[in-house]
Amino acid sequence: MAAASPSNPKANYHIRSISLPSKPHPLFQQCEDYLLRIIASSDATFSSSSAISNKLSGLLDLHNCVNDLFQLPLTQEAFVRERNEKWVDELLDSSLRLLDVCTAAKDALIHTKECAREIQSTMRRRRGGQTGFTNEVKKYFASRKVVKKAICKALVTLKSFEKKSMPSFSSSNKDTVAVALVSVLREVEAVSLTVFESLLSFISGSKAQSKMRGWSFVSKLMLNKRVACDEEKSEVNEFADVDAALSCLVGQETSKSDNISCSNNVQSDLQQLESCSQDLEEGLECLFRRLIKNRVSLLNTLSN
Repeated sequence: MAAASPSNPKANYHIRSISLPSKPHPLFQQCEDYLLRIIASSDATFSSSSAISNKLSGLLDLHNCVNDLFQLPLTQEAFVRERNEKWVDELLDSSLRLLDVCTAAKDALIHTKECAREIQSTMRRRRGGQTGFTNEVKKYFASRKVVKKAICKALVTLKSFEKKSMPSFSSSNKDTVAVALVSVLREVEAVSLTVFESLLSFISGSKAQSKMRGWSFVSKLMLNKRVACDEEKSEVNEFADVDAALSCLVGQETSKSDNISCSNNVQSDLQQLESCSQDLEEGLECLFRRLIKNRVSLLNTLSN
């Protein structure tokens, strides 16, 4: 079944059509619409777990549409005709790259969430008093250090993906279906990598979020200034909030009443972290399964 066409981007955006080659089927236009929606959502001047979740949801819609595209007879015929072309090999490599970075993000989320739960359990049961709590916090920060190191490595690798894949991702002939495929799939990979970059930066607690960039059609995208209320929104990062709250709680001498208040705030932050981690993890899991299915579909087509 073909993916439903997405709703239009926000009203305060004026977006001209992506300058892709002529579209041999309406599904190419639907993929373009999903791309534009993700671009619009990624121009926000603030970031939050809900904003990241929306990006992942949009990315899932996009890859669902790509799967529908792969099922078209004209698309499958083009893949068979072009199976020996370099761009087909690059597309297969691209599918692995997306799976790798998606796995890295899932691992970072799961690792952080498990350590946060340990701290919550210690605080609820008051095991080991302040010493026991401090030890759990030390474990949490040691875990976060490992997670941030893994994220840093993944981001460096992701940057190399962007530089390596995009320039050479082109078809060498005049097959109109192949040219349209190459164009849209190149943009799909670029958007996907940028969303994953935003997600990884968010999990690390980084304030700076990546913006959509480096695409062939960016010059075709005209964006108005954000309305004042959007500009006033501040970034909310549950990972950074918990890091800061725990550092404050174990690093300062406070009165008993202040300590109780800080503990309650930390517990609230931990609950919010667990909730947002769960939402992001579920979104990533759905996306991961879709990426696998798309790769399998493509391999099956090329093997026929």
